[in-house]
Amino acid sequence: MATNRIRRSQRIDQPMDRSRTLRPNVDAERFGRISESVARRIGSWAFIMWMTIAIIIWVGLNLAMSDGAPDPFPFIFLTLLLSLQASYAAPLILLAQNRQTDRDRVQFAEDRQRTERLLADSDYLAREIAALRMALGDVATRDYVRSELRDLIDDLDELMDKREKKRRKAERKAAEAVSPDDE
Repeated sequence: MATNRIRRSQRIDQPMDRSRTLRPNVDAERFGRISESVARRIGSWAFIMWMTIAIIIWVGLNLAMSDGAPDPFPFIFLTLLLSLQASYAAPLILLAQNRQTDRDRVQFAEDRQRTERLLADSDYLAREIAALRMALGDVATRDYVRSELRDLIDDLDELMDKREKKRRKAERKAAEAVSPDDE
């Protein structure tokens, strides 16, 4: 035993032995899981049904055995058992609710952090898009270039039409000039 104590005291990765106390050593996490399990079962319809069946059988047997009944009519023992069950069930249910509240609080904090990160990311992306739009203000976009090319094509078509009209007009004048000589 002395070697075990020496070994444990030499290791710094393990806590030192506590002094002995009269208080019971209770693992809060294990007790909490047990209380949640009990609260889950007590709060079920199956428990209510089985409890009702047990009470009906208890009352029925004690009424049927009126002379030698272990718990006659006022059913004091049944009342004691139900009070005992309620006195243990209430703190277990409260403990389970407190643990659920703690879990909800942690989940809420995580959700808030996640939401803050998403908002920061969306703000960053919005600023980046605004910066890109401002930078692209001086750059010709595809639609702008297309519209300018269409305008140029329309202008060229008009020039070509005017030249074609002038050429036809010149040909007509030339044809008219040639035709009076032939007569």
